[in-house]
Amino acid sequence: MDRIGQDHRDRITDVPFRPSPGGPPGVEVWDFPWLAERAGRHGVDLYQPLRAEFHHLISVRSGSLRMWLDGAEHTVPPGAWLWIRPDQVYRFLGALGLAEGAVVLFTPGFLDAATVDAARFGPPYPEGPLTAERPEDAAALQTTLGLLEDAYRRSAALPVDAHIALVRHLLAALVLRLGHLRGRDAARRGEPGAGTFHRFHRAVERDFTAARRVEDYAAALGYSARTLTRACLAATGRTAKQYLDDRVALEAKRLLVHTDLAPVRIADRLGFTTPTVFTKFFRRCTGETPSAFRSRARTGGQPAGR
Repeated sequence: MDRIGQDHRDRITDVPFRPSPGGPPGVEVWDFPWLAERAGRHGVDLYQPLRAEFHHLISVRSGSLRMWLDGAEHTVPPGAWLWIRPDQVYRFLGALGLAEGAVVLFTPGFLDAATVDAARFGPPYPEGPLTAERPEDAAALQTTLGLLEDAYRRSAALPVDAHIALVRHLLAALVLRLGHLRGRDAARRGEPGAGTFHRFHRAVERDFTAARRVEDYAAALGYSARTLTRACLAATGRTAKQYLDDRVALEAKRLLVHTDLAPVRIADRLGFTTPTVFTKFFRRCTGETPSAFRSRARTGGQPAGR
């Protein structure tokens, strides 16, 4: 059943990681029907806005999957992957039964730091599905996923410690392959200033509702504002101020689309001094008023000014 028409957007539900009894701690590997069954058992409605504390790696093998992820609707076709990071807001738009595939769920701490760094986990995140351009890369991804699925299911084939290690190694192989599908954009992460950008990113994620000036972040991190802007431009193509404003605007969009909070309440939650200041900010960033954006996003219309 298609759930797009539902308007029950009272809140964004935070989803904790719930390991299955007897499974490796910190990771789960399921097909789509089992994901739906597990979600239902825990009272999680996959068709309402969710914010998980763990990663999702979604692979579609046949059919297609429609999802809303952080402000945009995506169709994941056969052979494509969608990587949902912790704290991103998502919901399924069409029935899971329309596609066949697998989903790997894992907590941020399940893989070691060296793998996380080599797999380019951090921002800037790719927008939408990932697809391997070369057939051999697509085949390698599916082979690795198949090995991971088999190892996860065969928990009794090895001692517990060995089973956990095998699953961790196979997941590492999978995310290392996926992390390098991003081509030129991913390569930017190896440029000088990547560390500076990531420190700025973490500070923005922590403080964007309280601090809106790049100079404040520069002072707190021990950089100049110019250094932060150079690092942001190298990583994202956006200045530090644009990156900061984009993050605030993203949270505003999440709240406008996925909750029924009035714009005045959203303005207060995001740290704006008055609703008027918030409206001016949002219009500058998006070309629309908050109310117009909410109306368009919920009816599937096109932007009025862009």
